[in-house]
Amino acid sequence: MSQFGGPTFNFLSQNEDHFLQGRAEEVIKVKILGINASPRGSKSQTLRLVKAVLDGAKESGADTELVDLCKLDIEYCNACATCYATGECIYDDDFVDLYLKILDCDGLVLGSPNYFRSVTAQMKTMIDRMGDTVHCQLLTGKYGCSVATAGSPTSNEVTDYLNGILVGFGANAVGQVGASPNIPGQIEASEKQAFALGQQLAEAIQTKKIYPDQEAVHKERREFFKGMVEMNKDLWTHQYEYWKKMG
Repeated sequence: MSQFGGPTFNFLSQNEDHFLQGRAEEVIKVKILGINASPRGSKSQTLRLVKAVLDGAKESGADTELVDLCKLDIEYCNACATCYATGECIYDDDFVDLYLKILDCDGLVLGSPNYFRSVTAQMKTMIDRMGDTVHCQLLTGKYGCSVATAGSPTSNEVTDYLNGILVGFGANAVGQVGASPNIPGQIEASEKQAFALGQQLAEAIQTKKIYPDQEAVHKERREFFKGMVEMNKDLWTHQYEYWKKMG
């Protein structure tokens, strides 16, 4: 039994099975998950962009799902490192189900408005709970993109950050779209760009597109984290076993 009161679920084991065994493309459709981190609900301009990306992906044959991050109850990471040792988190909250969806999808769309030159607190809280993801590069083989809005023309501060997170976790960043809704007509133009980005995301997944510059980063990151985990193998036992199996 897990600390959650149910059967123990091991995040790394699920991703390991996905990575080692693969999935039959002719049977399972591409899955793309969109996560909107704006607290403005249905009034969110960022939501418009996330939806546009998902619409473009759906037009290209993908199955899509939208998550309103601000409706979820996600605790702050307390840096206890339990997930490093066991592959599990001490918290029984909404992150558990969300994380399963992230590991199960083929593509990830991250959206956040620009709050003081960064993402919203809700998005940062989710990212901070993904220490296991970066140490074991659990988004390897996945693809993603980002969208953002800002009161001034600074949405790139957020999209650059989010795409950097995606690459840092092992995924391939396909592109980004931003908008400043205060500028007349810009959000509408950006919606069209976001729709096209969704099509590009689905195509990249379907064709397993390779980005040479990102591949070099992925190789360096895998070697770095594999070595770091090995240095801490007596404490981070689960992650060490994961990297041993991955070779």
